[in-house]
Amino acid sequence: MRGILFLSGWACLLVVLAGCGGSAHQRAHGAAALTVTDFAGREVRFAEKPIRIVALSNGETNIIYALGGELVGRPASTTPLADEAAERVTQIGTAHEVDLEKIALLHPDVVLGNDPMNVKDIPMLEGIGAKVVLTSANSIDEIKRQIALFGQLLGREEKAVELVGGIEAEEGRLSAASAESGPRALLVYGAPGTFMAALPSSLGGDILEAAGGYNIASDFPRLQSYPQYAQLNAERIVEADPQVIFIMTHGSPEEVEDSFRKEMQNNAAWKGVQAVKNGRVEVLPSDLFGSSPGSRIVEALRLMRDKLASVSSERSDE
Repeated sequence: MRGILFLSGWACLLVVLAGCGGSAHQRAHGAAALTVTDFAGREVRFAEKPIRIVALSNGETNIIYALGGELVGRPASTTPLADEAAERVTQIGTAHEVDLEKIALLHPDVVLGNDPMNVKDIPMLEGIGAKVVLTSANSIDEIKRQIALFGQLLGREEKAVELVGGIEAEEGRLSAASAESGPRALLVYGAPGTFMAALPSSLGGDILEAAGGYNIASDFPRLQSYPQYAQLNAERIVEADPQVIFIMTHGSPEEVEDSFRKEMQNNAAWKGVQAVKNGRVEVLPSDLFGSSPGSRIVEALRLMRDKLASVSSERSDE
């Protein structure tokens, strides 16, 4: 009788263990499966949470580390990153120039790219066994969507909600403080010899308006190749008479500023613009405005608010 009870007990234990094993298998291959929808409308499925992550842009890099994650590959850039640990990560090209060989050596689970810039790179990245998730950062709202999406990828949804809440709180403060029309501003994006006016549909333009500034280029016709920007039109700029001119660039700020000033000197009409007459032509920090700051968007908003407030203060003293 005792032998029968012993065998029955083992049988029950095996049934329990089998049940536990089945649940673990389901968690690994069923219930734990992750599906996200990226900004290109693509459903990207993962058998399990991605661990080895490559980012092609600084903004995505900053967001991943702000969420408590880490990367195995990050963009090649001289622009400072928000986290020191990110600076030590292997550089793998950029969203503009994807270095497939370097990325392949890292065996990534997922590559975070830009929509639409990296759509063409999906087949070759998937060819090395990586999933591809595409996002963009042309507005503050898109950065908030990026944070939410990456929070889902990392399983850090609560942290994502916290970060987005901080951004929305800052937006609320700015909205309450910018009741009256702010100073007229021209936001220029450029490299030596190439300059464009940032439209409200660009991230820089969105930050400018959220901080209370008036974008004089808001009705400029957009460029077909860069729809968030417009060609600089000296005649229209002189007519709008901006009180401040901000310059955004990826790098070499001194070189870009010198190049822009030379361009202004070549057209005498610029000399009558208030911003030029009053010495209010300034290069913005590249880590906050040269590319998407990602989770540092609150810093960008505060900096822009302070600079616009300074212009308003000078204007009231005149």
